[in-house]
Amino acid sequence: MIHTVKVIGIGIALLLLCLWVGRMMGGAEQPAIMARSALVFIPLWLVGAGINMWIGVTQEGYTVKEEIPFFLVVFLIPAAMAQLVSFLYSR
Repeated sequence: MIHTVKVIGIGIALLLLCLWVGRMMGGAEQPAIMARSALVFIPLWLVGAGINMWIGVTQEGYTVKEEIPFFLVVFLIPAAMAQLVSFLYSR
């Protein structure tokens, strides 16, 4: 359980990094850049969550069936946050 919280925290940190990069690219003046930088995070995080699942299956001995619920939680919480940020900046 604590590992899941840590991985979600990594996802949120990656989202913040993407938003920071967007801000450095002129997002303070153009909200569309910030919205796009939040959306760029989602496929990056899909790969990151997938790597976490792959490690759980190949190195920790869990089955894919056991890992799928954790994958969904780990992916969806930061991805939903990114979607919300994108929505708020695109308004």
